[in-house]
Amino acid sequence: MKKLLCLLALCFAASAQAYSVKELREDCQAADESLVQKKSTDANDATKSARCISYVSGFADGYAVSDYLADKVGVKLNAFCLPHEPDLAARLVRAVLAHLEHLPPNPSGSTAMLVASALGKSFSCPDSLESKK
Repeated sequence: MKKLLCLLALCFAASAQAYSVKELREDCQAADESLVQKKSTDANDATKSARCISYVSGFADGYAVSDYLADKVGVKLNAFCLPHEPDLAARLVRAVLAHLEHLPPNPSGSTAMLVASALGKSFSCPDSLESKK
């Protein structure tokens, strides 16, 4: 019985951790209001804003690590090239929101693929994709 309860708890916990595109949209809208428009937010909006910024920035950091490791074996990923700017978080949020504006209200697919597509379109690399060897 304990094993069944633990299994059920894990199933519900795993589904609760999913980050839907709808949630991403709402969170990034709160982040945009907070970062770009300098609007004071309540605690709920601050939490949403932090979740968007953390997700998108974490995605970009994960890509940077992948690009660095790929470079070590002679491959340049070139999926996107982020500028080195102090307000990068705000630009990442705006890139995701701009991409979401061109999608239906409830698009299918993962948030990771959506963010990858948004950053690829907003921060394209000047070089073509090719091997360094």
